[in-house]
Amino acid sequence: MTLQEINKSYNRIIGFLDNRELKNAFDSLQSLILGSGEYSFQDKLNELQETYKYMLRYYVEGIKDPTRKEIFTNLLISIYELADSAKLKAATEKATTSFYNRRKLLRSQPLYPYKLYHNQLALAYKSGDQRSYEAVESAIFTLIWTSNFLSREEATDIRKMIFDSTLPFTAGCQIVSASMLNMQEAFDKEKLFLLFDAIDHPNAEIKCRALIAILITLYLYRKRTDLYPQIANRLAALVETPGFLKTLQTIILRFILARETEKITRKLQEEFLPEMMRLNNNLNSKINSKDITLEQLEEEMNPDWEKIISDKKLEKAIQEFGNLQQEGADVLHSTFIHLKNFPFFNEVSNWLLPFTLNHSLFNKEFNQKDKNENIILDSMTAVSFMCNSDKYSLYLSMQQFPEEIRKTITNQFDMYSAEMIQENKEKLISQRGEQDIIISQYIQDLYRFFKLYPKHLDFIDIFSLPLDFHNLDILRPYISDKESLTMIAEYYLRKNYFNDALVIFNQLSEADQENDMLYQKIGYCKQMEGDLQGALKAYLHADLLNPESKWGIRKIAGCYRSLKQPAEALKYYRRYEVLNPDNLSIQISIGHCHLELKDYNEALKCFFKVDYLDSKSQKAWRAIAWCSFLTGKYDQARNYYKKVLDNQPNAQDFLNAGHTEWALQNIKGALNYYQQVVKMEEGNFNKFQELFDQDVEELIIAGIEQSEIILMLDQLKYQIDRNS
Repeated sequence: MTLQEINKSYNRIIGFLDNRELKNAFDSLQSLILGSGEYSFQDKLNELQETYKYMLRYYVEGIKDPTRKEIFTNLLISIYELADSAKLKAATEKATTSFYNRRKLLRSQPLYPYKLYHNQLALAYKSGDQRSYEAVESAIFTLIWTSNFLSREEATDIRKMIFDSTLPFTAGCQIVSASMLNMQEAFDKEKLFLLFDAIDHPNAEIKCRALIAILITLYLYRKRTDLYPQIANRLAALVETPGFLKTLQTIILRFILARETEKITRKLQEEFLPEMMRLNNNLNSKINSKDITLEQLEEEMNPDWEKIISDKKLEKAIQEFGNLQQEGADVLHSTFIHLKNFPFFNEVSNWLLPFTLNHSLFNKEFNQKDKNENIILDSMTAVSFMCNSDKYSLYLSMQQFPEEIRKTITNQFDMYSAEMIQENKEKLISQRGEQDIIISQYIQDLYRFFKLYPKHLDFIDIFSLPLDFHNLDILRPYISDKESLTMIAEYYLRKNYFNDALVIFNQLSEADQENDMLYQKIGYCKQMEGDLQGALKAYLHADLLNPESKWGIRKIAGCYRSLKQPAEALKYYRRYEVLNPDNLSIQISIGHCHLELKDYNEALKCFFKVDYLDSKSQKAWRAIAWCSFLTGKYDQARNYYKKVLDNQPNAQDFLNAGHTEWALQNIKGALNYYQQVVKMEEGNFNKFQELFDQDVEELIIAGIEQSEIILMLDQLKYQIDRNS
């Protein structure tokens, strides 16, 4: 079997098991076992099939068996495990991915017990041999990552390693991460229970990583978890731990926030950085260094600088960037994308390694040459929004620079800046809490690994999955309360994940049908997803509960108008007008409803009211001009189109101005305006024709005959040919 065939066969078996179709699963397992070449699997399959057949026979014969449910559950577990084992065996022979290559390499050498690795790790650390310690730690990571299913004894030995207080916390962190990666390939209950144990660790980093690893594993195997009552029991016990539910909510929100990373990266590259470049260019063009003496530089700053720096667009971008940073968003991903090419990052374990200055990468010469340099670098990496992986990137990058350049950089980044960073870090910790920051950093480390590791395609990219942990059956009992669901839904809404928010708002509405704001949010989510009918239904329900909501009334009117029901829209705009008579934008909307109802005179009244109350605004000019044309007031239309054409006109403005001139029998004027339209459409006559054809009916009403239309278009074509 090829690797593709192995995966296809395995996925088919898992699909059958998820649907509890055991006969189909047995039939499909046959070929996978054959591909594995492990004949002991066939004996196990025969044994399981025989047990199932006996159970079915008892059922058909009407024999009551109180253990039937338990037997069925144990059968399911055994078949899942057999499928996993057959897949691992078959794929190890055929696959060339990172996981299977390492498995093959390790299994070509003698495998030592975890106890021995634990002793080696402890000895290396005690001796102060950092390189040896790191080598053993990395070997343990690889061994666990590529391991088979753990026995109870092996799990006990690994557990002792995690809780060995004489070892650095990095050992426990790496064991947790390796266990999580291993369970991408196959579910292992012993590793999962090991993660549950790790949550009891006194170190916050290990605790948080373990809980994140558990959640990812529960998500990947959500169809299996109900087969293991021990998992539900362990979760129930965790819930009793103070602060657990808050931590769970934080992880859920941080994974939602991780979805924003690519958007933030694009925003930085396409908006923020170009704006910074523009600022830099403007400063260079406005400041001529030859004309400024040293004395002038000391006395005053150029007032033009302030004008540029206070640029509203840039100011808004900087503020938004700062807010995202405070919230815990991954704002540095784009900065460090190209700093992951060091040999250090060729090793899987290093992507998830907690940052430590004791790492052998940072030789003593680099760390001790300049104390000031070391303190400043330490401060830079202490920034709470920089994840472990990025901290390694920063240090490795600095090591590439010659000593003089490093000194120049650190001299510019003075001790005052270091103190300020430390203050900001402490402030951020007080605002968000240390645990929240640890969770954010680890999720960012995971994001970089699954997106940037050179062979990242060998792994299941968890960040391409919805990761809607709140929808997992096993977690529902703990996060299905109104407060938790509302918080998650509001976060989805704020981040514009409308469909995800809608699912939860609908769920909440089932228990609270008198909450008008809830139905407004349902309506808004549906509207943003393009379901106008569904949105209107929700908004109308909210309106019954709270008929005084101006926002709701306006949304209903907008939906009716988008659904081409101007008469219904008008009713609601009129209701809004009573509540807020001075709102000019509502007057314009009322005017447009009359326009769509072909009640042009009423429409004109609304537009003139807007123009009268806000004479400096241009909002109503186009509407007045077009309504004037439709009501035969061509001179009035001409006057307003003149005003429109003097203020950033578009192609439609020139087209309508042309219609007006034609209605006034100014044929040459109409032709000139029509030529402008073609020019604005980059010489594409077909685009002009599309716009023009939409107004033919109005032109005929204005007294222009069909035969004249043909003549006008032909003359326009001749003029375009002549000018081209």
